[in-house]
Amino acid sequence: MSAIVWTAAASLLAWLWLLLGQGFFWRTDVRLPPRRDPDAWPYVCVVVPARDEAAVLPSSLPSLLAQDYPGRAEVVLVDDGSTDGTGDVARELSLRHGGLPLTVARPGEPPAGWTGKLWAVRHGIGIARAREPEYLLLTDADIAHAPDSLRTLVAAARTGGFAIVSQMARLRVDTLWERLVVPAFVYFFAQLYPFRRIGREGARTAAAAGGCVLLRTETAVRARIPDAVRDAVIDDVALARAVRAAGGRLWLGLADRVDSVRPYPRLRDLWRMVSRSAYAQLRHNPLLLLGTVAGLVLVYLAPPAALAAGLAGGDAAAAALGGAAWLVMTGTYVPMLHYYGQPPWLAPLLPFTALLYLLMTVDSAVQHHRGRGAAWKGRTYARPGAVPDEG
Repeated sequence: MSAIVWTAAASLLAWLWLLLGQGFFWRTDVRLPPRRDPDAWPYVCVVVPARDEAAVLPSSLPSLLAQDYPGRAEVVLVDDGSTDGTGDVARELSLRHGGLPLTVARPGEPPAGWTGKLWAVRHGIGIARAREPEYLLLTDADIAHAPDSLRTLVAAARTGGFAIVSQMARLRVDTLWERLVVPAFVYFFAQLYPFRRIGREGARTAAAAGGCVLLRTETAVRARIPDAVRDAVIDDVALARAVRAAGGRLWLGLADRVDSVRPYPRLRDLWRMVSRSAYAQLRHNPLLLLGTVAGLVLVYLAPPAALAAGLAGGDAAAAALGGAAWLVMTGTYVPMLHYYGQPPWLAPLLPFTALLYLLMTVDSAVQHHRGRGAAWKGRTYARPGAVPDEG
């Protein structure tokens, strides 16, 4: 058999394993269970790290202040060195909309060894812990919550015995580039961290979605959160691993009514979102980078290439194997497109999107080796433990 046939066969085998052996990652039915109210509603403090978020806060913060929660709850927004009046906008929104009490704090610049977001989270958790809440809700400044979001998160945590209940917020998919890239972002994340495995007793897979993480305070103290993950660029996964190591149970699934309001209208916006942390996901390891590139080529690019080469060269085996692998790939992507309300005809374009992610990952490594690392809102984290470089 030719090299093309062998490659296509290997790709098909990889897709059959992904279909059946990777925790059914492609299914999108891992959602919060129907709510069962606990006997008592615990006190919850919501911590929102925010850096230059004045533009998105009017679309997100009022949804937190308006939470229909039967117990005691309040919001701590940590203004992480913003230059656009984020703190003033937050106070104005609180005065205008009322609802849950709001505290706005400024932590100062992060010291060496801390990412800015986690330094802000540490400051917010410190304020919250002085008020002795039973749970902390860590949520990003661009996340809008349905009125019953806090209630359903707490009910799931209390009745399910989870130390973390996290929801993958539904990202915006309005522009062409968002439609091509965003559903694939969540699809790839679920492929790396199958949601079904995360919630199992004794599971080794650990992950959370940083935009919406309900965390039991007692477990956070035991796991030394956020100090234990202070230099993590991908802080949500690191946080989940620390909590699991401390004996806490995790739950992660897709959200129905928790949405990101941040727009990514252009390809370069999405590129920056992915590339700023892609190489950190690979632990800044060149060998892992090479393996990832090879894996993406074999799994996502080889099937259409083998089909095209087989049809052009009259190689029926290559065409059949490549076509079969592409078909399985397409079928696993359709549920995620459906979740995002996108047409199924986008599914065969997944190899093109995977190529974009491959290039973003390589660019992430290039930027790291140029000393730019994980750049975000004027700060650069060149490597774990690096001192932030203010831009």
